[in-house]
Amino acid sequence: MSENKTSHFSVKQVDPRRWAALAVVLVAAFMDAVDVTVVHIAIPDIQAETGASTAQVQWITGGYALAFALGLITGGRLGDLFGRKRVFMAGVAGFTVTSLVCGIASGPEVLLAGRVAQGAMAALMVPQVLSIIHVTFPERERGKVFGIYGSVMALGTLAGPLVGALLVEWNLFGLEWRPIFLVNLPLGVAGLIAGAVLIRESKAEKAAKLDVTGVVLATVGLLMLVLPLTQGRELGWPAWTWLSMIGSVPVLVLFVAWERRLLARGGSPLVVLSLFERRSFAGGQGVQLLFGLASGVFFLAWTLYLQIGLGWSPLKAGLSGMPLSAAMMAGAGLSMQVLVPRFGRVVLQGGALLAAAGMAGFGLLAHRYGADIALWQTMLPLVPMGLGMGLIIAPLTDLILSEVPHEHAGSASGLTNTTTQLGQAVGVALSSVIFFGHLGSGDPGSQAHAMPQAFNGSLWYVAAAFLTAFALLFTLPRRTPAKPPATGVAPEEREPVHAS
Repeated sequence: MSENKTSHFSVKQVDPRRWAALAVVLVAAFMDAVDVTVVHIAIPDIQAETGASTAQVQWITGGYALAFALGLITGGRLGDLFGRKRVFMAGVAGFTVTSLVCGIASGPEVLLAGRVAQGAMAALMVPQVLSIIHVTFPERERGKVFGIYGSVMALGTLAGPLVGALLVEWNLFGLEWRPIFLVNLPLGVAGLIAGAVLIRESKAEKAAKLDVTGVVLATVGLLMLVLPLTQGRELGWPAWTWLSMIGSVPVLVLFVAWERRLLARGGSPLVVLSLFERRSFAGGQGVQLLFGLASGVFFLAWTLYLQIGLGWSPLKAGLSGMPLSAAMMAGAGLSMQVLVPRFGRVVLQGGALLAAAGMAGFGLLAHRYGADIALWQTMLPLVPMGLGMGLIIAPLTDLILSEVPHEHAGSASGLTNTTTQLGQAVGVALSSVIFFGHLGSGDPGSQAHAMPQAFNGSLWYVAAAFLTAFALLFTLPRRTPAKPPATGVAPEEREPVHAS
């Protein structure tokens, strides 16, 4: 249909190609889920070949999360404004190109830049997935479709470490770690071709405008915090690192002031600050942040501990993490379908205590056995940790959104997803102090003897994060009110949309 001939259709109309279109957007979501975790297992090989410094290693993992977090809300608004299919396709194309850049990178600087750009492209691509699902499927089918979406995302999280381990271990065509990125190329090209044919274009009738000033202020403020945290230890904590971290405070305060002013003028702020006046929302965001912090600190330290500290192969290290992913999936399903509907908030608090206990148990085992720890001993404490994380993260969004006004559901859901990604980025940055700080100066590759102690020290910070989350969970309602679950789609996306 030509651009000047626009027709209206209701979401109640059934698109005969909707299931094929679902496969396209789910492949894109799967690529993102895998890419979040696939890099961790390859970090020692990347560092050995490229000579990446500890700070560069942190940026390769944390830079993706930071760019993804900063672009998520804006990416969703771009889809509403310019067309969800159009922005989705741009995101897939960009994700494919940046995957190629990462896969052929000749040095750590190019790889780092590629990973940050890849995170930004994911921020264009991922927000459109739920929006496209929402406007493509009739209401009676959405529950089933969102269940499939959740399963695919869980599978991506489960598959990431194992896929990364196998690709590194196989050393396809002598490319070593590079296939973990290059595997996205055929998927991306196929997604672009299929998406062009199968996905139907849609826009929001009343799309929120872009808050460019808010994005700039948030980006500058967070970079002023994360950059010195990541680089400071390696550079000997020069004066500029302290000045930058101190300076981030007034910049972020200015961001808050701008958001308040924009809302007062009837604009569309990046963050609806009035949401934080609700105790449950503010506390829930704190839990999301702590969840991300714990993940950011743990996974980088865990990967280096297994492969450098213990000398394990990527495949053995990847297999040791399977109980974590499997327990997470089991905990999420049990929590949503059985426990939370019956017992409410206490299930999430039990999950926080389980996760903390798993980390404490891992710390005791690492301290007791040092470099002689067995494979089964590293797998054992990951079961309660994974189970606990699954019990928390699956129902958390519903509990956070349960007291949010309907008109702010989309903003609140987007911010909730953003908070976790920000937590991961800051957690990776904090590894400079928490993990690498225990190693002292020098290349971690030559400090295998110190890895067990450094990893053990990091675990207590992770356990403390989960214990703090346990306390913050008291701010959430005891039960989720009986109402349709939030889908993470803004209210305007529930109205009739333009289709071309």
